Amino acid sequence: MPLVRISLRHGTSTEYRKALSDGVHRAMIEAIAIPPDDRFQVITEYLPEELIYDPQYLGVHRSDHVVFVQITMSFGRKPQQKRRLFKRMAEILAQAPGLPPQDLFINLVETSWENWSFGNGEAQYMDS
Repeated sequence: MPLVRISLRHGTSTEYRKALSDGVHRAMIEAIAIPPDDRFQVITEYLPEELIYDPQYLGVHRSDHVVFVQITMSFGRKPQQKRRLFKRMAEILAQAPGLPPQDLFINLVETSWENWSFGNGEAQYMDS
């Protein structure tokens, strides 16, 4: 049930954005065992002045190709699963589309199961 938001600088190719999308999804399947068909993503490109970040925060040297990945998901993953997700996503995206690991910024937002509706005005996980 993760909802993924991918934010990056304007001007990338369709192929680049697809590789980001596919890589993030693959990492979630491999690292936190989401079902393969559980895919909900929003990809947004921003003008340079609309994507604001520190290029050296915490000693990580980011370029203008930085990509923000925010994943909203239900509570329940253990810290080691989250670490595995971060690492696996960096590995996959380094391969394709060639995103350097220092240009990958990941944020997880956890929410309760009852806060999801997947359509029809129903709370599918409310009674789970």
